[in-house]
Amino acid sequence: MSVLRFDNVSKHYEGGRKALEDVSFEVAEGEMLFLTGHSGAGKSTLLKLIHLAERPTRGTVLFGERNLQRVRGSKVALHRRGVGVVFQDHRLLADRSVADNVALPLLLQGLRRQEIVKRVRAVLDRVSLGARAQALPSQLSAGEQQRVGIARAIVGEPPLLVADEPTGNLDPTLSAEIMTLFESLPERGTSVLVASHDLALVKRMRKRVLVLNQGRLVDDIDPEDLAE
Repeated sequence: MSVLRFDNVSKHYEGGRKALEDVSFEVAEGEMLFLTGHSGAGKSTLLKLIHLAERPTRGTVLFGERNLQRVRGSKVALHRRGVGVVFQDHRLLADRSVADNVALPLLLQGLRRQEIVKRVRAVLDRVSLGARAQALPSQLSAGEQQRVGIARAIVGEPPLLVADEPTGNLDPTLSAEIMTLFESLPERGTSVLVASHDLALVKRMRKRVLVLNQGRLVDDIDPEDLAE
């Protein structure tokens, strides 16, 4: 069963710009894959359609069995709980501790404090930040801040995580650490879709790769075809 499916999806903006054109693919449960392409190819737009920051002009986006075109009003927030999002710029609350930043999605879900504390502690240990729970974001390195963003995205155990250039500001060693963390998520029930223009990193990971060019899906590369 697929966790996500795009059926002939297009996104056009006012003025005639075509961000996406007839894009079709699906993401299986427990799969990690990459989305790549040059700047302006449509990667960020595609991710925005998944967490309903944008709506398609044409076509269908299915999340599980749910047609996202029919998700409106208060149901949008409910849908977003099922999609963890990792941004390049972290988007952490500067005046809140690491633990408070990570707890935010669980607070919005209305979980009991005891359960929140337990889950936040567990996920911070997973990203090797258990000792930094009370630190402020300004006291962390860039790599640590990115790991906080990942912890926040996965603390609610979403079926899908999407990441938009998550290693764009990191050195190769930190990038490898982040990718190792992403690679561990599918076995815990979270599929992972990573948008990246770092072709060397993508090739090294040996995962399925979707290639966008001027808004069109021009290739869907199997891991076995990513030879060194």
